[in-house]
Amino acid sequence: MGLVVQKYGGSSVADAEGIKRVARRIVDTKKAGHRVVVVVSAMGDTTDELIDLAEQVSPIPSGREFDMLLTAGERISMALLAMAIKNLGHEAQSFTGSQAGVITDSVHNKARIIDVTPGRIRTALDEGNIAIVAGFQGVSQDKKDITTLGRGGSDTTAVALAAALDAEVCEIYTDVDGVFTADPRVVKKARKMDWIAFEDMLELASSGSKVLLHRCVEYARRYNIPIHVRSSFSGLPGTWVSNEPPEGDRPMEQAIISGVSHDTSEAKITVVGVPDKPGEAATIFRTIADAEINIDMVVQNVSAAATALTDISFTLPKSEGHKAMEALTKAQPVIGFDSLRYDDQIGKISLVGAGMKTNPGVTATFFEALSNAGVNIELISTSEIRISVVTRIDDVKPAVQAVHSAFGLDSDTDEAVVYGGTGR
Repeated sequence: MGLVVQKYGGSSVADAEGIKRVARRIVDTKKAGHRVVVVVSAMGDTTDELIDLAEQVSPIPSGREFDMLLTAGERISMALLAMAIKNLGHEAQSFTGSQAGVITDSVHNKARIIDVTPGRIRTALDEGNIAIVAGFQGVSQDKKDITTLGRGGSDTTAVALAAALDAEVCEIYTDVDGVFTADPRVVKKARKMDWIAFEDMLELASSGSKVLLHRCVEYARRYNIPIHVRSSFSGLPGTWVSNEPPEGDRPMEQAIISGVSHDTSEAKITVVGVPDKPGEAATIFRTIADAEINIDMVVQNVSAAATALTDISFTLPKSEGHKAMEALTKAQPVIGFDSLRYDDQIGKISLVGAGMKTNPGVTATFFEALSNAGVNIELISTSEIRISVVTRIDDVKPAVQAVHSAFGLDSDTDEAVVYGGTGR
């Protein structure tokens, strides 16, 4: 049998009983004849607790020391899991990200993987051992500093290892039974999908779906690594994410709509009174880029004829809001805008489906559902397989529920269960 990479989220290893349950599942996979590599997250809320502790000690901790602190959570999980596996009579070796050969760039707190050189992992597997790797972390290529990959980075670690080791599949174990047509915490009648294409999963992940990290899906698509999303709390079959559905599960035609996602972690900045001439928008977004801030949706209003001024609005992570406002304020004399407006009480709702581009009426149905729910729209963004809108944060839940029902995505039963309460 082939090599399997398994990743277990924080809710799956939240306590000693959870760790022992995960150990039994790993040993069962080993007994079935597979070689097994396991990637683990920190236990439960450990990462959040470490962040709180850092903020109590220093309001602005250095990136290097912050990464050194946060990686402790995964090291605790991997060591405890190795102990639990050995207690079941099987050999296991634990490795930090750097020991596993996860090489990254030098950007602390949100590093990107450059390469994976899993020599020690291969040696452990050749010796018949189960290899356990601390997720979410690596080592910088130039300075050899410990780095972290950003929240949810354990998913990316798992897929990167699966690609480097030529694994048959990367199994992502979480506390939901698979990928649903909406967040099961918001839509109780969300329906679990048996299979979803990489393209649709990428759009859902980038639009706020938390079951898989966007970078993880991007990596899997690039190296064609099938992802199997399952719950560590049940034995249900889960959801396959791949280029093609598994044999024997090929629908005649792909569904029009894959799902509805939402995101309440973004803020909106409006640059008011921008001179409507070539180069102004470029200067604004170069200022944001130089501050190493990613933006999402962008809208520019029509220029006012009397003043030849326009407004430009864009969304970005709330965590980057203060930095963006500071950078733009410093650049105000160069850009020449009048003022800035900041709004962090917004939410984004997205409709995703590859079948949308060949089915007329999807856009009309989407906006009719929002209208019937009394939801006002502030920004709109579209692609071939996605429609996204920004609304007030209080309107997100009713908007998601209305759109989900309007497209017939509701399940006949309340099958959407979040076992650990976090959705990860």
